Amino acid sequence: MSLKICIVGTAYPYKGGIAMFNERLAREFISEGHSVDIITFTLQYPKFFFPGESQFSDDPKPNDLSIVRKVNSVNPFTWYTTAKSIKRGNYDLIIAKYWIPAMGPSLGSIMRMAKSKSTKCISIIDNIIPHEKRIGDSTLSNYFVKSMDGFIAMSKKVEGQMNQFITNQPVSYIPHPIYDTYGDILPRTEALSHLGLDPQYDYVLFFGYIRDYKGLDILLDAIAEGLKTNPKLRLIVAGEYYSDPDKYTSQIEKLGVTDEIILHTNFISNDEVKYFFSAADLVAQSYKSATQSGISQMAIYFEKPIVSTNVGGLPETVLHNKTGYLTNVNSIEVAEAILKFFKEDPRERFRKEIIKLKELYSWNHFSAQLVQLYDKIKSDS
Repeated sequence: MSLKICIVGTAYPYKGGIAMFNERLAREFISEGHSVDIITFTLQYPKFFFPGESQFSDDPKPNDLSIVRKVNSVNPFTWYTTAKSIKRGNYDLIIAKYWIPAMGPSLGSIMRMAKSKSTKCISIIDNIIPHEKRIGDSTLSNYFVKSMDGFIAMSKKVEGQMNQFITNQPVSYIPHPIYDTYGDILPRTEALSHLGLDPQYDYVLFFGYIRDYKGLDILLDAIAEGLKTNPKLRLIVAGEYYSDPDKYTSQIEKLGVTDEIILHTNFISNDEVKYFFSAADLVAQSYKSATQSGISQMAIYFEKPIVSTNVGGLPETVLHNKTGYLTNVNSIEVAEAILKFFKEDPRERFRKEIIKLKELYSWNHFSAQLVQLYDKIKSDS
């Protein structure tokens, strides 16, 4: 059965993983014969609320998708006009990704006004309890949750947390699909040459927006510790600062590892992603807290092992001693895992297991499970 679907949320011209996810999901649905429109923001975050340099992508506009900018996240009038436009579209399904309580009022209001007996609303939940908590978070999330007919949780941790918010709406756990839109895996030497890096060193990659909860400070301490044993160790930090950069640059200087840390602390465009992952020998996720991470899925796509802290939903994608290593939130343990990887060199054994995960985390599987949830909601209504 072909569905008419509206995705409400981040998409081009905005950048980042949420926009990438919504656009990739739209393409999957279209390839399966569904009709998809995306309604995105005219204003996503007020400037004072946004921690990065720019919210906007430098990539070209995707010509294969219907993307319309309508929603101002702080202007209720646009919520009303957006909902009215969605109603006119007579959609079967509205999908809204939810990642931060600040989006609760706008998305929750749109869903309340747009849905009907024939139009069902499903939210894909990245985080229901945010990593960086603020007063009023629960109120805003409750407002949003009550507007929805059902939910997709992309980690088991979030699935469990939903019990604090839902009444009788169904929740399905579906793992985050792999990001497969960044191009082919490149030879290590080619990727290193593009980045101007010497192939004689052992490279660990920290990738993505730099927020305090992601534990870059823990990883910097781990690298400094690891260098005492393995002087060939190098850390590539690739991602834009979303927290105070002085904290990290001061730590690097204090540790005396300025020459061993390669900083690319600007936004990494989609066509550059493949070089960083193809150059890396190992991906590090030294998070202090987590639900799930799109970085894990990117590493899986590029067939790279991961050293990760054992928090939140990260152990669901990092299989200890099979696709990488899990540690406690401790710089010494992270250092030991990194040193073990380069000493024992299990990358080929890990790669075989990672390829199995690539088959499991397909977009086709994700979309099929989402449609199955829609069918259940519709049959129960």
